[in-house]
Amino acid sequence: MNESREADWVRDGLPFECTQCGDCCRGHGYVWVDTDEIERLAAHFGLEHQEFCQRYLRRVNGALCLLDKPNLDCIFWQEGPGCTVYEARPGQCRSFPFWQENLRSPEDWRRIERTCPGSGSGRSYDLYEIQAIVRGESET
Repeated sequence: MNESREADWVRDGLPFECTQCGDCCRGHGYVWVDTDEIERLAAHFGLEHQEFCQRYLRRVNGALCLLDKPNLDCIFWQEGPGCTVYEARPGQCRSFPFWQENLRSPEDWRRIERTCPGSGSGRSYDLYEIQAIVRGESET
């Protein structure tokens, strides 16, 4: 998040409360992971790093991301329980919907409000909380 121009319209905060609908976990997309996230996920399953990588990751343009199911849902999404790795989920998931592309303008935020039922409702995250989430220092 550009902490100058974008901060102006976010200054009063943005409401979000996860409804656990799974819309952000289903359909085409990439969940990118780094070494620390891989270690956290591997530990969650009690797997060695390499075994976790072989089972659950793929390489796209030189970077690692989670596999998708054949229907393009996240490999860790299941109807009913939802995210099966919630406690160990990657930072990308921890920060949704406060992603750079959703915070560039009020129009971008309204777009995510139309696709995510939790965006635009619930408690309001203030500017400083949002900036911490974007930096990976906090989570939703």
